Amino acid sequence: MAMTKARKHELKGEIADRLQQANAAMVAEYRGLTVAQLTELRVKLRESKSEFRIIKNRVAKVAIRESVEHVSAISSALKGPVGLVIVYGDAAAAAKSVLEFGKDKENFKLTAGVLAGKAVSADELKRISELPTMDVLLARLVGTLVAPHRGLLTVLSGVPRQLVQVINAIKDKKEQ
Repeated sequence: MAMTKARKHELKGEIADRLQQANAAMVAEYRGLTVAQLTELRVKLRESKSEFRIIKNRVAKVAIRESVEHVSAISSALKGPVGLVIVYGDAAAAAKSVLEFGKDKENFKLTAGVLAGKAVSADELKRISELPTMDVLLARLVGTLVAPHRGLLTVLSGVPRQLVQVINAIKDKKEQ
């Protein structure tokens, strides 16, 4: 059954809203996957604050052209049976989820993406997925910021510690 013009307009607005809220978007080919497999992908993506949507390519292109210019780089990849991965959270975690899902499924592959308004190829998405998560990066940053203070504290506490050791050594020597 064909989609009515009103439904297409409504869907265009919905997609435009979702893409405006997104941090990143990826295009993936899904030909030959079952509904159960797509549901599995959607569940994985939900954990990383992302979603997988299958949308008519023309509706998505119109939504991007009219309302969401910062993701226009993926318009050219909207050909054939493709779906959109819309990322609201960490793009690296979402890319990792999508690539893990696609490892054993030869019919599923990422074709293009957009991150911070810039086009990203499938190879670049693979490299982005190999990055540590945001929590790990923040922990490393905090460790780097704390390291000089910790070193200074160790040096400053060494002087009183050595003084106490010298006093104890003198005390032990006088007791003998």
